Amino acid sequence: MEKKPKIDLKELANKAGKATVDAAQSVGKTAVSVAGKTKELTEKSQQAILGAIDQNGNGEVDIEDVIIMGLKVPGIRIDRAQFLQNEFKTKLPQDVIDDAITFNPLHANIPSELIEKIADEVIKYERNCVSGISAALGMPGGVAMAATIPADIAQYYGYMLRATQKLMYLYGFPAIDLDEKDQTFDSETMNTLIICLGVMYGVAGANNALKAMAKALATGVEKQLLRQALTKGTIYPIVKSVAKWFGVKMTKQVFAGFFKKAIPVVGGVVGGGLTFVSFKPCCDKLRATLKNTMLSNPDYCPSKEDDDLILNDAVIDVAFTSEEPSDDESTAK
Repeated sequence: MEKKPKIDLKELANKAGKATVDAAQSVGKTAVSVAGKTKELTEKSQQAILGAIDQNGNGEVDIEDVIIMGLKVPGIRIDRAQFLQNEFKTKLPQDVIDDAITFNPLHANIPSELIEKIADEVIKYERNCVSGISAALGMPGGVAMAATIPADIAQYYGYMLRATQKLMYLYGFPAIDLDEKDQTFDSETMNTLIICLGVMYGVAGANNALKAMAKALATGVEKQLLRQALTKGTIYPIVKSVAKWFGVKMTKQVFAGFFKKAIPVVGGVVGGGLTFVSFKPCCDKLRATLKNTMLSNPDYCPSKEDDDLILNDAVIDVAFTSEEPSDDESTAK
């Protein structure tokens, strides 16, 4: 009978242990390599996105960037006269429409019920547009996705800005100057839109600032004085506060939310908090403020906060000094 070779269990165990250790080390090295490459890819993606979003060239993601991007999307800028004509042409006599265009719907005595109905249609229409934003947003893809994310952000805020213009015109505000000057938008225009977006997101102070602006326009405050209030006077600190709030929010959206998960919505996928669901509440907040100002409500009673910002046609306080040096100070340096 053939003798079976003797099995050295100790040696076998040692070999098995060594193989296990080798395999574990190999897996560990692979995991470290994959993690390193993933981190590198994410960093490249973020830098690519920052480069595409940073429209004002300050090296940050802020509210000015998305406003500039949004207004450059085709079809976002609204002609006030044409919009009011189109909305009222089948509902009101032409002389009433002309009055609304020359002055505003309140001056033309257009019923508030009709304004509310049109506002509902505006919000519904723009919300449906948001539902069609590219389903690519929020999905994996690394650097290849960097080009699509800024496009989706521009579309989302573009529709929000389009709704903002329409609602402002329905509730009595004059035309917003959206003409570019040397590829930049007027500071008054930019700050007005920042205030409106602040109202949409419930940022402290934005609500009262918008009502104060409406009161100034309704009581005949000179355009130059209102401009000063918006760019370096009593309203400007609120503009800065809103912009700061958005800066923090948007940095988190772009550099955290977009890379974490995809959020399914009607018609597509939107990441980083830009959702179909959140669009209507934002528009409703802006409408709630716009419908109760001196430009839209004949029974409007200004609050103390409104009076503290702008008092009728009195000279607006422009003593507030921004953090940026003046032209003289810049020259001196």
